[in-house]
Amino acid sequence: MRLKLNPNTNYIEFVLLAATLMALNAVAIDIMLPALPEIATSLGAIGDNQQQLVITYYLIGFGISQLFYGPLSDAIGRRNTAFIGILIFFVPVALASFVSDYNSLLALRLIQGLGAGASRVIAFAVVRDVFEGKKLAKTMSLIVMVFMSMPIVAPSLGQLLILFFPWQSVFAFMAIMAVVTLLWVFLRLPETLSIENTRAFRPKIIYEGFRIVFTTPSSLLFGMAHALLLGAIIGFLGTSPQIYLEIYDLGPIYPLMIALTATNIGIASLINSRLLDHFEIHKVALAASAAFATLGAIWLGFSLTMGVLPLWLLVLLHQPINFCFGLAGINQNTMAMIPMKRVAGTAASVLGFISSAGGAVVGAIIGSFYNDTVAPIAAGFMVVGLLACISSMLGTRIKPATPQPTNVPVK
Repeated sequence: MRLKLNPNTNYIEFVLLAATLMALNAVAIDIMLPALPEIATSLGAIGDNQQQLVITYYLIGFGISQLFYGPLSDAIGRRNTAFIGILIFFVPVALASFVSDYNSLLALRLIQGLGAGASRVIAFAVVRDVFEGKKLAKTMSLIVMVFMSMPIVAPSLGQLLILFFPWQSVFAFMAIMAVVTLLWVFLRLPETLSIENTRAFRPKIIYEGFRIVFTTPSSLLFGMAHALLLGAIIGFLGTSPQIYLEIYDLGPIYPLMIALTATNIGIASLINSRLLDHFEIHKVALAASAAFATLGAIWLGFSLTMGVLPLWLLVLLHQPINFCFGLAGINQNTMAMIPMKRVAGTAASVLGFISSAGGAVVGAIIGSFYNDTVAPIAAGFMVVGLLACISSMLGTRIKPATPQPTNVPVK
């Protein structure tokens, strides 16, 4: 692989840099989880379920902003767009330490999400610029595997920070990470957008790019499948402080449970790169979605029968579902992006919006039904798993994916 800006940027560094861009979003969610009860108490949140809004508001901003960053990156390049997004991410993080009420923090989290949207779009776009087909899927698997180290570490780091410092320290860490990432992008990220794929940032051109994505059914169906499964994961994460801290009283062990979730998703990413040597991308995505739904139904059955599950049984039922999500999510994203090389930035933005905003809404709905047992969460996993399986099946039938036109206007 020969990249354009910096010939010294090799494949491994490219993967690490893309993973770091994606990790900004993971840190913004996972490092917060141990601090949610303290933040809610300190800033006067009403009701335990309002803790989840710190995550929900961030994800709404994260999802919406991607609709802007994709077309922008197709016009001014991946690097410049990354600079803009990271700077927007940094400002509310720096201000969060000074808020005195919960609503102000939610507003800042929304703005932080608006900045973070660039990191996801650019990470997907640069990989799509450079790779095709199974190489694209394998590279995304490696990126996700590296990226998942942050959700493993972040909850424990968040727990450690609030153990010795006030909750504002988690925002200080995010600010430092944003600065480091910005410098790395400036010094080492190649500009992967080719001249022939550059598109003017004008309403007509943006509309045409969106039209291409929205009229490619296979991309939309796989994007919706990913949004559904992501929503279930978000729904569990948002209620995880209540589940692990209130039902099971895990205290400082809680971050290890979040780390276990991330570990299973990371292992799935590693195994996926091997599976693709033997199976087609869409078949792995479909099989993983079906397994997700089946395991969700089994989890629900145990929850309805036993009420509060023993912790070991909860882990035994829940963690394989995270593994299935890891397999399904990577391949659903890849299948959605395969036909989109001509408008990779715009496609990454639209599909990112569908998965992030859709996942946030689905997660909020699932979380709202939490009733001091995991049964509603398990039911949500089963339902969205079935819907994702149907969406993946429909996307698979539209194969090969609808090709995009080659005469897309660029000026």
